[in-house]
Amino acid sequence: MFKSPFSVSQAGEFIQSALNARAVRQDMISSNIANVDTPYYRPRDINFEDVLKKEADKTFGVKGQKLEMAQTAGMHLGSIEDSGRPMPTTFFRDGHMARNDGNSVDLDVEMSEMNKNATMYNALVSAYKKNTAIFSSVLDASRSMQ
Repeated sequence: MFKSPFSVSQAGEFIQSALNARAVRQDMISSNIANVDTPYYRPRDINFEDVLKKEADKTFGVKGQKLEMAQTAGMHLGSIEDSGRPMPTTFFRDGHMARNDGNSVDLDVEMSEMNKNATMYNALVSAYKKNTAIFSSVLDASRSMQ
């Protein structure tokens, strides 16, 4: 897991969360590839985009509209509030035909997903570097003024 020794901004904290999520997804895709010959293995994936969207909204103060549930009678149950942090969901990726041994891992799909995930990971690393470079340049400029 990616953990910076210090967090310089809200964006930095969000990028760290996104990097950790991408690392988890990379491990899951690697597990699918490792089990390509395991009978009856079903490829797994993780859905964290919705969780990251909620975290981004919370981090940057975006307030979404909340649809309140109407209670037309006093005996109706109330809505369930989200308590704690949202969690990503794991699911089986079953859009492909299973082979004779019941395994439905498609190596081409897994390699494509791995490359997409690696590209997103590298983009996040670049964003994190640029984010920290902004604060470093401000600190350097303030030192030269003294």
